[in-house]
Amino acid sequence: MDVKSITKGVAAGTAAGFVCYALSAAGSRKKHCIKKNAGKALKAAGIVLDEITSAIM
Repeated sequence: MDVKSITKGVAAGTAAGFVCYALSAAGSRKKHCIKKNAGKALKAAGIVLDEITSAIM
């Protein structure tokens, strides 16, 4: 067994569970804010990864 892959799986499952709980417990206006912020975070993460890869190469 690879402990590192198990840990990654547990962390991903926990994060997905938290997101599902937050969306189900939130009101409709709060859901919109959560989705909007998640989109911004994903875009920022993509930009950071692009910058890192361009710096390495």
